[in-house]
Amino acid sequence: MPISGSIPPIRRRSKAKTIAMKRLTKEELRIGALLYPERSYWRPETRSECANVSRPCPYVSCKYHLYIDVNPRTGSIKVNFPEREVWELDNSCALDVAEQGGITLEEVGEILNLTRERIRQVEVRGLMKLKEAGGEDLMSYLMRQ
Repeated sequence: MPISGSIPPIRRRSKAKTIAMKRLTKEELRIGALLYPERSYWRPETRSECANVSRPCPYVSCKYHLYIDVNPRTGSIKVNFPEREVWELDNSCALDVAEQGGITLEEVGEILNLTRERIRQVEVRGLMKLKEAGGEDLMSYLMRQ
């Protein structure tokens, strides 16, 4: 017997895309410097300067920006939302999210484009690191919250 009505489509997360760092030759670097001379422009350096910048935040090179992550060890770039543009993000700054207060693991997963289970694993690992660093007082405080 067929079921009447429509079934909503399953929303799948698109996986983050990692772009490996490419080493440039000296000649390529020289040509790049000629074609794209470095320009100095203002960008926020402290949270107080950043708080008044329009949202979504246009400074994707900031370490708190949620659109891309740069691996400091390998130099690779991870685009967290390959199917979206920067200006399409609801939350573009991790500091803005932190100021909103407590949110669920599912909400964190939506913001970071990760599953709720992966967020839980990261949370447990972070709490273990705090405990190993002698953060017993902080750990007990967090458990009461």
